[in-house]
Amino acid sequence: MNKIGLIIQREYLNRVRKKSFIIMTLIGPILMAAMFVVPIWLATMEDEEIRKIAVIDETNSFEKALTSNETTIFDFRKNENIDSLKANLNELGYYAILLIPKSDSLIDVQLYSDQKSSISVLNMIRGRIENEIEKRNLRERGIEENVLEEISANIKVDTYTVKEGKEEKSSTGVAMAIGFIGAFMIYMFVFIYGAQVMRGVIEEKTSRIVEVIISSVRPFQLMMGKILGIALVALTQFFLWIILTAGIIFVAQGVIMPDKADINQEQLAENMASDPMTNELVNDATASGAEDILNTLKTVPIAKTLLIFLFYFLGGYLLYAALFGAIGAAVDNETDTQQFMLPITIPLILAIVVAQTVVKNPESALSFWFSIIPFTSPVIMMIRVPFENVATWELLLSMFLLIVTFIGTIWVGAKIYRTGILMYGKKVDYKELWKWLRYKG
Repeated sequence: MNKIGLIIQREYLNRVRKKSFIIMTLIGPILMAAMFVVPIWLATMEDEEIRKIAVIDETNSFEKALTSNETTIFDFRKNENIDSLKANLNELGYYAILLIPKSDSLIDVQLYSDQKSSISVLNMIRGRIENEIEKRNLRERGIEENVLEEISANIKVDTYTVKEGKEEKSSTGVAMAIGFIGAFMIYMFVFIYGAQVMRGVIEEKTSRIVEVIISSVRPFQLMMGKILGIALVALTQFFLWIILTAGIIFVAQGVIMPDKADINQEQLAENMASDPMTNELVNDATASGAEDILNTLKTVPIAKTLLIFLFYFLGGYLLYAALFGAIGAAVDNETDTQQFMLPITIPLILAIVVAQTVVKNPESALSFWFSIIPFTSPVIMMIRVPFENVATWELLLSMFLLIVTFIGTIWVGAKIYRTGILMYGKKVDYKELWKWLRYKG
């Protein structure tokens, strides 16, 4: 056991001292924080470019609807020839020409420009014209606009969980975000650090360093020490990422977001309409408010979720790292790993694909089975847990099967590792691997 400890120490110190580890530890939190901050910042950021649009309104009924704002100027050109405007578009300083032709049916609006028109401009024009047509139809039917405003409803549904006679406020959106982020991080770290195990084994094998190491330790001890050492590296980087990401988001909220407090609400709504995901993010951040979001987060079982995350994080990594290590021992270079990588990576990729369905219906039979099967449970169970709809027996069964499967993969990996680590210059196939597994001793 002392030898495994020495190998763990060697693997850990060698990797955390590398420049690549330090660089990724610093860059990772910036990228993760950007995923949260940038979409909201872009949605609330005022477009500083001023666009001047020439309008030829043959219906003479949309001048009040298409009013200019700080970034878009509508210049109505009456009795103007559109062909002459097209020919002198740049000289006249216009961003585009908007033609609203006469039509007895649905209006077919045309926008001419010398470049691809901005989606925000298109949505703004479409929205204003549609709104004006709706108002006109209401007036023709004798319905005042204020009547429609009075009868319109904006419903907010508050969700609560009831357990043992107690009720607590909950949030499906927050649970979904926590579960999906946790699942994706497990998926990402398993791939990154599992591949590091494989590359480390290949490097030691091709450089013949392993021949010296094997003289002092057993192959199983070497494989376990390498897997556990890299696991500690992954945990170190993960916790540093969490701390640094939280700090960056906190600073960004204080520095960037207050500058956008006085944003033009009409312009914000028009800009958000072009991006449904950004629209949802901004709505959650502005409608609920920071205090409501914090109160909602308090209802999520953070401690339980974190402990389960750590278990599946380590369990998933150890399961796949043993297989990655076995692949590294079986080949002489990374090119030869492709034939063995596909069967291992398919369950992980399938888990991420199925995760889209699990988020929508975490109680389905599909969600249950994929959260029980050990090769997909680290990703799928992590999505289900924040919804608090996982029975204790389901969680324990999933954990038990993951542990048993991990022990099995360690056994399989050790058998392949023991034979392949000292074998050079031979192309290995699945038939050869089966022979290695049957070797006794």
